[in-house]
Amino acid sequence: MVSSEYERRIAGRFTVFDQDGNGYIDREDFSTAAKALLAEFGTAARSDKGQALYAGAEAFWQGMAGMADRDGDQRITRDEFVGIAVKRLHDRPERFAEIARPFLHAALAVADTDGDGMAAVADAARVLRVLGVPQDVARTLAAALDADGDGKVGEAEIVPAFARYFTVPE
Repeated sequence: MVSSEYERRIAGRFTVFDQDGNGYIDREDFSTAAKALLAEFGTAARSDKGQALYAGAEAFWQGMAGMADRDGDQRITRDEFVGIAVKRLHDRPERFAEIARPFLHAALAVADTDGDGMAAVADAARVLRVLGVPQDVARTLAAALDADGDGKVGEAEIVPAFARYFTVPE
């Protein structure tokens, strides 16, 4: 049984996706997130990285809407978001990871400032902050991903951690 405390914490994560604060998540929120990431890292929207990020944002939206938009109105309410996390993803956050992977892969490429396929911990924290994760939490999460202490994080660390953050509030 899932506690009401769990549901409250998951509901708090809803605001990260609701980029415009209008009370629901829709396609525009994903485009807004992509645009903000591109601006943060000075990447042109028409570049290969920019186009990949927008395509990843669309794929992420489609995957999330397919799982959570119960009434088919192309908007995900807080209740629908909590429902997906509690009922469908709590025990299998890897499902969330798979729908987020194209977006996260592209976001990592944008944050990879030296072309080595990895993002510096500070840049990974910037990505999280731009996406709406509180700054202190973003820094802590990004630093925790750097298991080998080399100051870099990659897709293998970011994708499952992102999924856990949005589906398992502990």
